[in-house]
Amino acid sequence: MNLAVAFSNSVLRSPGKQAILWGDSAISHAEVSETAGNLAMALEADFGVQAGDRVGISLKNCPEFVPAVFGILRIGAVVVPINNFLKPDEISFILNDCGIDVLITDTELAANEPALRARRPSLRVLKLEGWPASAAGAIPPATSQATEHDLAVIIYTSGTTGHPKGAMLSHGNLLHNVESCRKVLEATGEDRFVVMLPLFHTYMMTVGLMLPMLTGGSMILVRSIHPVKNLLQEIHTHHGTILPAIPQFYRSLTQATVAPGLPLRICLSGAAPLPRQILEEFEAKFGIPLIEGYGLSEASPVVCKNPLRGTRKPGSVGPPIPDVEVSIQDESGKVLGPGETGELCVRGGNVMQGYWNNPEETAKVMRHGWLLTGDIGHRDEDGYFYITDRKKDMLLVNGINVYPREIEEVLYQFPGVREAAVIGIPDARRGEQPVAFVAPMEGATLDEKSMLLFLRARLADYKVPKRIEALPALPRNTTGKILKAALRDMRRPSTD
Repeated sequence: MNLAVAFSNSVLRSPGKQAILWGDSAISHAEVSETAGNLAMALEADFGVQAGDRVGISLKNCPEFVPAVFGILRIGAVVVPINNFLKPDEISFILNDCGIDVLITDTELAANEPALRARRPSLRVLKLEGWPASAAGAIPPATSQATEHDLAVIIYTSGTTGHPKGAMLSHGNLLHNVESCRKVLEATGEDRFVVMLPLFHTYMMTVGLMLPMLTGGSMILVRSIHPVKNLLQEIHTHHGTILPAIPQFYRSLTQATVAPGLPLRICLSGAAPLPRQILEEFEAKFGIPLIEGYGLSEASPVVCKNPLRGTRKPGSVGPPIPDVEVSIQDESGKVLGPGETGELCVRGGNVMQGYWNNPEETAKVMRHGWLLTGDIGHRDEDGYFYITDRKKDMLLVNGINVYPREIEEVLYQFPGVREAAVIGIPDARRGEQPVAFVAPMEGATLDEKSMLLFLRARLADYKVPKRIEALPALPRNTTGKILKAALRDMRRPSTD
């Protein structure tokens, strides 16, 4: 079994069903499959793409993205989604790193072609714009010979330091994660996934694209989420049932003047930690379960999720999804017990094959079959996991571990705080000191002295930030993660 055949089998079960809803257009599963087949033939005949070749996709969210993925997979080639916000130098690194000679894009993004070809002369660009016309005759079902062990997708991590790394995901990795997500979300062919996050991101590749396409469901591709009423109108018009989004978006909804009635049965939060305050305010206003989960590109990406039925614990990312193991381990690889803090480690069929052409970095994150996530946390007696922080973000203040997320959770409770992030700065006497950055809600003014008093009443003295700096907005990447590296770059030097 492989992804192309799995999609083809799904199409055969419901060929006329709506696969993609895009404004006023409705595109069936059969049309997606036919266009994928046409594209596969063009890639083979006109561009010489063969099984195993890496093919880049640099597209904004649009219907063409879906057949581009399955067209590449039909050949047995490898999909490399590329962040369409990247600049030519950043794109060129990816093209050269994994040997991409064919790039699927649109007319606007193809303006980068001269700059890209200057760095990779072998590059050829296929402009896929507008829904392609149907070919004469039906496209036969996919017969790709790829196995579950063959490479299917390379996802480049955001690369907080240095160049990004390409996480190699096999057909089996993605099929495994899709099936686990189907079970935990109780997803069926009747579900309509609201896709507002970028499809080049691993979370949307699996949950927003692969899951509905392999289960016979539908994708509601949102043209624009600004203003928020546009998104809400799409959800109402197309009867969306599952919304995967980021904490920042749910914060915006809780503050917006909108009617609470929505047809959604589940809202999912991922890509960044979900503050307890946002979860409680959202559920109180809309009455829809807001389910926090956890994952990373190297795990295809979903690892944990609070259960749809049964106990959901605010502040927790939940237990592991079906058929995935998670443990907390110390630096030596010893598995720790409930309540003990260490590194989250993952094992299962969803774990990547390694980093493309980078055995040294692969060796750093794999230990005895476990993927070392770099995230610090613990589990409770019920098997629910809690993310305390990133390993690299943990601070040592006078030799004591300080986790920025704990401070951030308290900051979110202060009236008027819209965003919060805590970083560490070097300190000659204490080793490190926490510094907080906050952004206010519209119309709010944040007073540093009042906030520090608020924190001192709720946190041990050594955890209280040295100072709190207010910004109009915190820097974020395209998937909503706060860029702490950017905050470190702008911090004021310590004067102590």
